[in-house]
Amino acid sequence: MKIKALLVASALLPLSALAQTPTSEIGQLFKALETSGCEFNRNGSWYNAQQASEHLHRKYDYLLKKGLVKSTESFIDLGASKSSMSGKAYLVRCGKAPAVESRSWFLAKLGQIRQASGRR
Repeated sequence: MKIKALLVASALLPLSALAQTPTSEIGQLFKALETSGCEFNRNGSWYNAQQASEHLHRKYDYLLKKGLVKSTESFIDLGASKSSMSGKAYLVRCGKAPAVESRSWFLAKLGQIRQASGRR
């Protein structure tokens, strides 16, 4: 009976809501970072987008193994916002624009991803 109710409930959801999982959204965030041309500051040093992506992939893998990634936002908060060593916020700098905290940058990108898929 519970399975039938779940099937009926999922049939009522828009297809785009079913297609976007934390895993696919996080993959899109990595792609957005890698293609951004932005620089990433971690513990006082600047890295290119590819180096930043590699570092965040390692953190993502660790968080997955620990079962800590419950949503895209949880990955952003636990893995992509600050150094787990120093506690310092990561920064993102794109072109000549001032650096912003990576949490804000990733949440803005997530909003764009969700808007493009029809999900809010």
